[in-house]
Amino acid sequence: MKITFLGATKTVTGSNFLVEAAGKKFLVDCGMYQGKIEEEMDNADPFMYNPAEIDFMLLTHAHIDHSGRIPKLYNEGFKNKIYATKATCDLCSIMLPDSGHIQEVEIQWKNKKRMREGLEPLPPLYTAQDAINCMEVFQPVSYDEIVDVDENISVRFNDAGHMLGSAIIEIWATENGKVTKAVFTGDLGNNDLPLLASPTMISNADYLVMESTYGNRVHVRNDEKAEMFLDIVYETLENNGRVIIPSFAVGRTQEILYELNLLKEERSKDEEFAKKYEKIMNTKVYVDSPLAISATEIFKKNAELFDDDVKALMESGDNPLEFRGLSFTKTAEESKELNTNHEPCIIISASGMCDVGRIKHHLKHNLWNPSATILFVGYQAPGTLGYSIVNGCKKVKVFGEEIAVNARVEYIEGYSGHADQTWLLNFIYSFTNPPKHIFLVHGEEEGQEVLKEKIIETTKIPVTIPNFGESFDLSEKEPKLLEASEEIKSFEKKFIKRDIAEKIGRLRDNMSDIENLVKDSTFNPEDDDIKLLNQRIRDIQDQISRLMNK
Repeated sequence: MKITFLGATKTVTGSNFLVEAAGKKFLVDCGMYQGKIEEEMDNADPFMYNPAEIDFMLLTHAHIDHSGRIPKLYNEGFKNKIYATKATCDLCSIMLPDSGHIQEVEIQWKNKKRMREGLEPLPPLYTAQDAINCMEVFQPVSYDEIVDVDENISVRFNDAGHMLGSAIIEIWATENGKVTKAVFTGDLGNNDLPLLASPTMISNADYLVMESTYGNRVHVRNDEKAEMFLDIVYETLENNGRVIIPSFAVGRTQEILYELNLLKEERSKDEEFAKKYEKIMNTKVYVDSPLAISATEIFKKNAELFDDDVKALMESGDNPLEFRGLSFTKTAEESKELNTNHEPCIIISASGMCDVGRIKHHLKHNLWNPSATILFVGYQAPGTLGYSIVNGCKKVKVFGEEIAVNARVEYIEGYSGHADQTWLLNFIYSFTNPPKHIFLVHGEEEGQEVLKEKIIETTKIPVTIPNFGESFDLSEKEPKLLEASEEIKSFEKKFIKRDIAEKIGRLRDNMSDIENLVKDSTFNPEDDDIKLLNQRIRDIQDQISRLMNK
């Protein structure tokens, strides 16, 4: 068996792995890069393999950073089966055409600029129709079912607890009479996510390819996040403000609706709680995302995948995704109307990282308002508008216009669909026969290094953090790093240059933040403040020194 890492390497998007085993070539995921402009441009790059030569594909789940380049793959010659859970197939049927529509709209905007510059227009990465066409090769499978893809290759999809239909994939490949087992986690969920069942624990594997998004973080637990959510929303509404929640249309939106439903259903003798409850109970909640509306319907149709408590709730006639005061805005006109009246309310809108979609309009109308709260509930990738807001930027550009960030900004990390460090480690500890080697993907480098050290310290299992384009032969006792092709080497150089440019940009931003803080007329530093500033400057100097010595 040989694995080549062609995406989600030292970054959290673009999941794409080429596996060669038992005479077959197949893919695990084929996702888009999202967030950083430089990375998004890589989506149009050629694949590092011939799509027509790929025998099949295994898709862990429907999120675009795992599925988003499938229509491009299809257009370029891949016409074989894509194995995925039924819920993943259902969600891809709405998410991929939505992504295609976004590609069409964005390229129109870019081409207007190109034409003014005298340049030739570019085609979209793919269209909504391309995405519809590629659905013909999707093959739904059930959880826990062993599927014989080939006489020498079998796979099993297990519930990953990350989003509806998400899967941990076990792969058995027989070569020269020897069976090798690799496990790809996709994105692992928390053990306490509402709606979804907990991730399946896997008993054994030879090799584990595991996500590491929160490799250096521990989430707020469920009871704390609910209380935080209630307090933030109540305080904003009391201030006659609006709560704007940038949310991923699939997963987090439905989880927030569930949480709101619980808050509206709960009863307590505590007067303080009763007051907050009453306030929220009488507040309108708008879900402003056509994709979220369609996805919510798919959630309802796949209710058998919910955890036992939610299923019992639904069987009693109480749909946790519906409650009094909830409205879905379907048309663009309805969305615009939300910003013409200024009543206190809760608006949930995609995209979760604020780079595309209707959320940008709501930010434009509310970021400057001190009465409003922007409440983040999901991971914000570096380079995105959401990342800038969460990390304290005083001004941001929305639709080319500079907007002051006067609104209250909050981030409840516990709503993330990704396992934190504790549960990533617990997943490894749960193996009765631990893997011989672990590969960490889908994470920022800093968090991956922390998690790597934790794994080695507590389990003694060797860990590799692969670079883009690295291939490993798994037929020996230890994984053997293979020499890269010339094509891969040229890509590696581009990634190295981009990585250095990105780090320089972050250093520049940090220095700019410190400079603006010191120049601020309201800044009157105490001794401790000066010490902290000097420490930040020393940290930046150390980073520059390490960068120069690479």
